[in-house]
Amino acid sequence: MADRPPAPGGPAVVDLIHVKRDGGTLAADEVRWLIDAYTGGQIADEQMSALLMAIFFRGLAPAELREWTAAMIASGERLDLSGVGRPTVDKHSTGGVGDKVSLILAPLVAACGAAVPQLSGRGLGHTGGTLDKLESIPGWRAALSPAEMTAMLSTVGAVICAAGAGLAPADRKLYALRDVTGTVESIPLIASSIMSKKIAEGTAALVLDVKVGSGAFMTDLDSARELARTMVTLGTEQGVRTSALLTAMDVPLGRAVGNALEVEESVAVLRGQGPADLVEVTLALAREMLALAGIDADPADALADGRALAVYREMIAGQGGDPDAELPRAAVTDVVTAPAAGWLRRLDARAVGVAAWRLGAGRARKEDPVSAAAGIICHAKPGEKVEAGQPLLELRADRDAVLAGAHAALDGAIDVGPEPPAASALIIDRIS
Repeated sequence: MADRPPAPGGPAVVDLIHVKRDGGTLAADEVRWLIDAYTGGQIADEQMSALLMAIFFRGLAPAELREWTAAMIASGERLDLSGVGRPTVDKHSTGGVGDKVSLILAPLVAACGAAVPQLSGRGLGHTGGTLDKLESIPGWRAALSPAEMTAMLSTVGAVICAAGAGLAPADRKLYALRDVTGTVESIPLIASSIMSKKIAEGTAALVLDVKVGSGAFMTDLDSARELARTMVTLGTEQGVRTSALLTAMDVPLGRAVGNALEVEESVAVLRGQGPADLVEVTLALAREMLALAGIDADPADALADGRALAVYREMIAGQGGDPDAELPRAAVTDVVTAPAAGWLRRLDARAVGVAAWRLGAGRARKEDPVSAAAGIICHAKPGEKVEAGQPLLELRADRDAVLAGAHAALDGAIDVGPEPPAASALIIDRIS
């Protein structure tokens, strides 16, 4: 740093921007100062925006990313879950369409003897948020204190709640800035954002579900692998046992897309009645989580014998919800029918996600409200035979005015042909 004149309290920010702009590498103390100073309001948003854009184009070296993530974790508290009395393990999904796995997975893995501290988020754009889904249950609350969270883990074994303001506050501030400066799609920044929060929550082990395909954040396999490897490395460096599964997201997962609809489908899985693709992905992630937690148990048994459903009911009730309450129902329904007889070859996940968003199930901005009842039921999935005029999708909404936008989003999303589509794997790869 000898060639960079220091500013009061630290290095000159503009000099650090120049370093990244020109492809250089920041020293560990410079990275720590940057995160600390920005979190504390000593660096202007326009300066951090310039630095984020430089990182977007130039990336971060492994040592820089390690320090960047560690500094984000250190910007707040790190929960201590050592007293919950069970091995702790969590899962994080990079987001998809119809991805309600967390609602099933947390109680399922808890039923096998682990403690699952699932800190979750809200939906944005075409991908749904776990908290939005659970908030369709009357009385259920997402905001828990650290004491309430650890009490749930000790008694029930699973909790799904919002991250407290004290966990990785640097990430909250940086993500808001990335969202409005076109710098979200950067693998180092994505990886540090996800992993700083997950490591700060105090779990001993973590499984990452990195979605790949049209409905995923990562649409191509190479980028998904790079993101998975980056996050696994960051977790391991911080002493968290970490692995990743790459799972397919070209087609909506399960048959329900939308908040209350996905809760209903999750309960169906817990009752042993859910769609095969959703069960397959959930069991694969559950086995991975139990292996990392050092628990020798078959999650399929806990699903079959009702233990997972019992834990789910306890988890919902423990957060103020009524697991027997009737969920919100849409006032308006409409259908999309098969254009011809044949095999359903394609049902584009992103298009279905955007349509559900336009129906009211999602939000364009974080402060927007969502409809609990809105969404889409997929009456047919690729690989199934259909007849001309048969309902393929059932659209649900609170008002008629949103139907046209949803239909427009689905234009070109469906392909029916004379031959079935080629079989494809749901679990694409494992990275550890």
